[in-house]
Amino acid sequence: MTRTGWKRMLAWLLLIVLVVVLVSWLSRWWSSRGPIQRVSATPEQIAHGRRLADAADCAACHTAEGGAPFAGGVPLGSPFGTIHGTNITPDPDHGIGRYTADEFFHTITRGEARDGHQLYPAMPYVSYKTMTRADSDAIYTFLMQQPPVAQANLKNGVHFPFNLRSGIHGWNLLFAGAETRPASQGSSVSWQRGRYLVETLGHCGECHSPRGRFGQVDRDHPLAGNSRMGRFAAPDITPTALSARGWDATQLRSYLGGGVSANAVASDEMLKVVNLSTSRLPASDLDAMATYLLGDTPPPAKRIASATSGTPEQGRRHYLDLCSGCHGRDGEGMPNVAAALSTNSSVRDADPHNLIVAILDGLPEHDFPGLARMQDMPGFAQDLNDDDVAALAGWLRSRFGGQPHPVDRDGVRRLRDDMRSH
Repeated sequence: MTRTGWKRMLAWLLLIVLVVVLVSWLSRWWSSRGPIQRVSATPEQIAHGRRLADAADCAACHTAEGGAPFAGGVPLGSPFGTIHGTNITPDPDHGIGRYTADEFFHTITRGEARDGHQLYPAMPYVSYKTMTRADSDAIYTFLMQQPPVAQANLKNGVHFPFNLRSGIHGWNLLFAGAETRPASQGSSVSWQRGRYLVETLGHCGECHSPRGRFGQVDRDHPLAGNSRMGRFAAPDITPTALSARGWDATQLRSYLGGGVSANAVASDEMLKVVNLSTSRLPASDLDAMATYLLGDTPPPAKRIASATSGTPEQGRRHYLDLCSGCHGRDGEGMPNVAAALSTNSSVRDADPHNLIVAILDGLPEHDFPGLARMQDMPGFAQDLNDDDVAALAGWLRSRFGGQPHPVDRDGVRRLRDDMRSH
């Protein structure tokens, strides 16, 4: 190509860039200048929209700790940097006050804001794409009745090149259209309702399904667990895995409704989900979720016999010295003080990740819906070395969880190093 040809090509490229920038600026200008929307609603419509917003777990990502409801600011960690939940109050400048119902539906199901910019997939529009228009309109109506909060959205901390939102068009083309196969087998009305609550509104697969190298949810292995979401792993909640850890429908309903069951107490991000979402759902919806998670014909919950021999003596000594005062000599636990370990789901899990993290980090005080609570648990990272933690975790898994394989000290070291890096 001649020098003149290169100059012409460069001039065209510059012109294209200028046009794109101009269109983007005009789009944002139009967005900021659009009419403020006014939405009227009856108390019944507002209550219905609130129930759906609870089911969609909107508050977890859009209400910061100590902040105004739905005013944004929640930091959402990802492998690509920190993304902040946005203001979705009716404020016209920082929230959704200029959004029409059509624009709101398009945004939450297609991941494109009113001004045309792409949302990061931390907003679960790939799950919400199957939300009904009626449910979207009900949520929109509820949000538009909330007090507007003039709080600016925080700047995201996404690393280059992922901070270039134009690249999300390609990501959507590759991954946003993927269909999720059911995580269980069923066809009943309750199962179908549960599938909608779990996979669409509750978007449980966004945390509990594996993800690929580009952050896409593995739709071929729904709810099969994800150890890369944060400090704690989101466990496998497929029917086979749940039954292997002793879960049945009654235990699931108790856990989702109040955060406490004989199998587990909700912690970390799941405690937020229970407090802000599932505990507010009607009993019929909790029944439907349990039906979907286990299937119309649930596998029987596995009964695990406690091992009384062959358990590591070093781990037993650590348990008696450090843990038995709260959890009991035989792992029976103490209501509102410490969880039972003799039936604990994390102890029974094939992956010791969460058990190791709990031993290293400890757990904060838990306040559950209603009157239930759990006192804080100290971490033992300073008291136990990697071999000690591995021995304690291995003893717990062997004694109470039916897991005969020893815990790898290298796995403990990696989680300890990860704790230090944060």
